[in-house]
Amino acid sequence: MDLKLPEGLDAFLAAAGWAQAVVEPLAGDASFRRYFRVTKGEQTAMLMDAPPPEEDVAPFLRAARWLDDNGLRAPRILHADPARGLILLEDFGTVRMREYVDDWPDDEREIYAAAIATLQKLHQLPPGPFTDYGMTEYQREARLFVDWYVPARGLYVDGRTWTAAWEEVLAPMLPRQRLGVTVLRDYHAENIMLLGDLEKQGLLDFQDALNGHPAYDLVSLLQDARRDVSPELEAEMIDLYWGDRPGKKDFLADYAVLGAQRNAKIVGIFVRLWKRDGKPRYLAMIPRVWAAMERDLAHPALAPVARWFDANIPADLRAALGGEWNP
Repeated sequence: MDLKLPEGLDAFLAAAGWAQAVVEPLAGDASFRRYFRVTKGEQTAMLMDAPPPEEDVAPFLRAARWLDDNGLRAPRILHADPARGLILLEDFGTVRMREYVDDWPDDEREIYAAAIATLQKLHQLPPGPFTDYGMTEYQREARLFVDWYVPARGLYVDGRTWTAAWEEVLAPMLPRQRLGVTVLRDYHAENIMLLGDLEKQGLLDFQDALNGHPAYDLVSLLQDARRDVSPELEAEMIDLYWGDRPGKKDFLADYAVLGAQRNAKIVGIFVRLWKRDGKPRYLAMIPRVWAAMERDLAHPALAPVARWFDANIPADLRAALGGEWNP
């Protein structure tokens, strides 16, 4: 953990009305951002340090304000200095969904149902002021698998046919995501805070929001890279989300496509975090992500990508690669 305080912090806190506050570093995430808890008397707040040029806080500020304006619980902005990458935020406390459901497994279904209700509320809104999630972005993300994971494993694959397979798989899905919903893109148990009211779950890590397919954040939640979600709970929550609306067959196909695409992306990102950023701890999550990707590949909608895997990384090799990885 980097314990060094951000440059210019005293002036920033004074301008925010938090002079002489106590600042304590918190565990970071997979980006260049750092977080601190700020305490002044009985008051607490969160400080985000997202230094440019590596980070740009403008998308976070835009998304946070849009979510709050539309009745969803992003942390309120108390003070911001975008040029320095400093934001003082409402403190949502310490009760994350991840730890809560791990400690109180009997409440798991209720907590996940509340997270589904939050998604339903989000998806009832018109798309937000965000860029569309299109073929170019889906392909860029999927490419992370062959750009980072494949060479780290010493494999040789056909990158051209990887792209072609994804083109074939994604093309039928794209018309079904119009006009789209706001996609937070990292909606999972470590980015949901429990605020004491299941109808008001605190949202984190939404700065990369786009307008895309309603299945995407559902996949993020139910095929979580960071904790096991049973296939039974996954199926139950999909049913709860979809209800009795028609078109479920197409929705399940799109869910599998986005699951495979997202999981391939995550595998690539976790290797990049190790190779480029010196963060090997994410490699321990790859077996969970890999297993979810294999389940997604079994869906008929993924047939072109499944054939690519069979030709380039056959099932027996995938079984060996999908296990524990100790660099």
